[in-house]
Amino acid sequence: MLAAISSHRLQLCPISSPFRRVKMTSSSVDAVKAAKTIKLKPLDATPASFANFGQVISASHDRQVFGPQDAQLDLHRGTPRFYIMHIEDRELSFSKITHHASVTQCLGSASGEEWYLGVAKPSILEEPEFDNGDLKTPTQSRCGHTYVPPHPDNVYMFRVTGTKFLKLNRGTWHAGPLFKRKSMDFYNLELSDTNVVDHTTHDFLKNDGVVFLVEEDC
Repeated sequence: MLAAISSHRLQLCPISSPFRRVKMTSSSVDAVKAAKTIKLKPLDATPASFANFGQVISASHDRQVFGPQDAQLDLHRGTPRFYIMHIEDRELSFSKITHHASVTQCLGSASGEEWYLGVAKPSILEEPEFDNGDLKTPTQSRCGHTYVPPHPDNVYMFRVTGTKFLKLNRGTWHAGPLFKRKSMDFYNLELSDTNVVDHTTHDFLKNDGVVFLVEEDC
């Protein structure tokens, strides 16, 4: 199957999950203490507010024909994988953010309960044209493509409620799902090998000295 996938996805890239719990060393603890905390006030995810990052898909009538209101998917670079993932102990903060360069991704709560997602616009460079006005230096992903690292000022937090789901554009940076409950189940549509060959992560704590926190309503 890998032989049929585009060349920039043939190289296995190490997974560095934004939320994998790891043992903190003394140096990493010191880095967290010294980091600047950026509080992000959640925006309600609507088709208009989320347009720069993807789509918000809500329920439609059973016989409604396909149109622009439906998820516009890009799944042709591999075998689609649709599954339910069980997540526990997800704090309302993050210091890492991830993108997938070869696929759109759909995420939604299996129970319709409230959840959050941190995002930044896609920054993959399709052509070797680096004069894009961004102050950050283009970076070569271990997965093979080139991208501009996201700037902390360009990160937004969205709140998702009810049975709607999010479709992330190819390359959209995302951190989450985040939620207040002890655990939640989410349905996820990506490719069968997305987390093996197409998982690029930017570490804000290491590279920018910041961590993000969801600013909850009083």
